[in-house]
Amino acid sequence: MYFANQNYLPWIYAASAVLCVFYALALMRRRTLMERFSARALVGNIAATASTARKILRMAMVGVAFILCMIALARPQWGFIWEETKRTGIDMLIAVDVSKSMLATDVKPNRLERSKFAIKDLVKKLNGDRIGLIAFAGTAFLQCPMTIDYNGFLLTLDDLTTSTIPRGGTAIASAIREAMGLFKGPEMKYKVLVIITDGEDLEGDALAAAKQAASMGMRIYCVGVGSAEGDLIPAIGEGGQRGYLADRSGQVVKTRLNEDILKKIALSTGGSYVHATQAEFGLVLLYDQSISKLEKRDMEAKMRRHYHERFQYFLVIALILLLLEPIMPERKAAR
Repeated sequence: MYFANQNYLPWIYAASAVLCVFYALALMRRRTLMERFSARALVGNIAATASTARKILRMAMVGVAFILCMIALARPQWGFIWEETKRTGIDMLIAVDVSKSMLATDVKPNRLERSKFAIKDLVKKLNGDRIGLIAFAGTAFLQCPMTIDYNGFLLTLDDLTTSTIPRGGTAIASAIREAMGLFKGPEMKYKVLVIITDGEDLEGDALAAAKQAASMGMRIYCVGVGSAEGDLIPAIGEGGQRGYLADRSGQVVKTRLNEDILKKIALSTGGSYVHATQAEFGLVLLYDQSISKLEKRDMEAKMRRHYHERFQYFLVIALILLLLEPIMPERKAAR
């Protein structure tokens, strides 16, 4: 026997124990009250027709009926048939910019942390889609391969920092080419790349890489993080003092969102672009309004057991016991 709602089983055990204790105390209480009314030796004569066994039987009928109802709630099942189940979805790679410019705080708490929060919100909506993670700065590396193990994906996401990629800079083209290498295959229309960055493409030709990806059938969606006005990049000096990142000439670096390149990348592949703000990051909106509506493919087909529900048998027995209990006499026939 298998129980579909196994969380009810501890309550069934507890209820059985409580009922046994309750009925035992009730019988003892009844006996004590009768002994207070008369001498112990006369109790049998006063209630000569009373049957303790029949009273226990009636109590047991109610108790068993209650327990059977609780067992029915646990959904007992036995016997099964095999049925084929299919999982459909898309393959979605998330490419996250981990360059030092993502430490800017024009989006609180900073661009990178706000991006990670948004990705976690996105994962909560996934049901069957495979997801993977690419980190990129001066180059790009796969951090989490395509998976439906969303908890494992989130653990990898939590580990992302601006130290994940040793080489500095921002190479969006490198992230696109990394995704193209992972997405090789005949079903590119089911594969999506989401790039989360401030758009400062310092290395490579991102637009050329995007057009190459589009020729393979891959769609690219871009989320621009930051503001057009820009912000300074927090940094910690050699002595541990807090300051801002400066270039080789000693000038403080200010990072600005470059929406133009991100819009062109998305448009060239048939994707979309959204600007992340403090109030609405836009990633979940992008998924709801566009990505989730893409054609999905059969990811996996497998056979699984479909058990037959048997809770109704327990309910029928419980109903019979409850109907019989009121007509069951407690007293013996007088002699």
